[in-house]
Parts: sequence; C-alpha cells; structure tokens
Amino acid sequence: MILGIITLIGALGLFLYGMNLMSSGLQKAAGSGLRKFLSSITSNPFKGVITGLGVTGIIQSSSATTVMVVGFVNAGLLTLSQAISVIMGANIGTTLTAWIIAVFGFKADISILAVPLMAVGFVMSISKKGRIRDISEFVVGFSLLFLGLSFMKNSVPDLQSSPEVLAFLQSWSGHGIWSVLLFILVGTILTLILQSSSATVALTLIFLNMGWIEFDMAAAMVLGENIGTTITANIAASVG
Repeated sequence: MILGIITLIGALGLFLYGMNLMSSGLQKAAGSGLRKFLSSITSNPFKGVITGLGVTGIIQSSSATTVMVVGFVNAGLLTLSQAISVIMGANIGTTLTAWIIAVFGFKADISILAVPLMAVGFVMSISKKGRIRDISEFVVGFSLLFLGLSFMKNSVPDLQSSPEVLAFLQSWSGHGIWSVLLFILVGTILTLILQSSSATVALTLIFLNMGWIEFDMAAAMVLGENIGTTITANIAASVG
C-alpha cells in the first residue's frame, strides 16, 4: 500500500513535469507573439473568449493566462470587460487536457505511443534550429504526461483488493450535502498544493474510472479544483 502511494506520487510528478515541459516548449516556440496577440484583443467578447480558450489550450495553464490578463489590466492594456471574456475562455481551454485524458487515456493505452514520441522529440532536440528544439520540448512533455497518466492508473489498486479503502470512502460519501462540501474542499486543497487543476482533474478521473468515488463526488471535487485554481489569480491581483 505504501509503495503504491509512493508510486502514485512519483507518477503525478511525472505528469506535472510533462505538462510543464509542454507549456514551456510552446511558450518558447510562440515567443513574444503570444503576449502581443493577447494584448491586442478588441472589445468583442466572443473574440476574447476564443482568444482565452486558444491561449490556454496552447500553454495548458489557465492560471498563467489569468495572471497575464491581470497584468494587462493593471497596465491598462485591457479593460475589465475584455479581461472577463478572456478569463471565461481560459477556463474553457483548461479542460482540454481533461477531455484528452477522458477520451483517449482510459480507452486506449497511450503509453504505447509515448516512448516512440519521446524518440521523435529527442531527434528534434538535436536540431540546429531553435524553433524545432522548442517544439521538441512539447513533444517530450506530451510523452511524459501520458506516461505519468499510465503510471497513475497502474498505481491505483483495484477496490476489490482494498476493502478497507472502500469502507473509508463510503463512510465519507453518504452524508448528502456535507459529503459534497467535503469533496469540494478536498478538490480545492489538492489544487492549492499541486498548483495545477489539470493534474487534480486527471487524478479525479482516475479515481472515478477505478470506482473509488461516485460521479457526484467526482463532480464536487472538480468544482473544488476550479475554485482552487483561482487562488493564483487572486494573489496576482492582490500583489499587482
């Protein structure tokens, strides 16, 4: 059991590192153009939502997009109404990782492709062109993300072999609104600790897929995770 928990933590670290590598590679490949693009938004709310969605889909961090937007508002580059539309889009864009995991992560063994993709990323990394090397970071990060997901799935034991865990979860799941509030709090705290709603949503999806928690409790955790991811933006706004 202890080894399983340690493996789960290590797999989560691999997942987070892969996601950060993806984000870093794409931000380097985009260069300063990403900031210029975001700061040139018009007053069209629809365009703001699409921009927030696209930027967050690329850099895989709604917190980074939101902090960027807060900085632009403080600098007078964006109005409050423009910022709201971008942040709405950012919160839609951050679900991209969860959708990829839900659609492909459980129905297919993505880890089979992860290692060949890593080989492609390694070949790209020795290129003399800086842009290709930056893209290689994304490719390697993508591979590590799904390797981490695969390890996380394998490190979570079947409930049939862990009746004590099942009994513990059931003891916290049958109290109506109090159970919902508890799982919201758990989701919020997890995201505060990991500073990544994508990672905590991935964990939630795995627990749901393995039967550790029911759908309504998983939904409560996701709600808490989205509350937790706003803390970074609040800190940025307070400091700014």
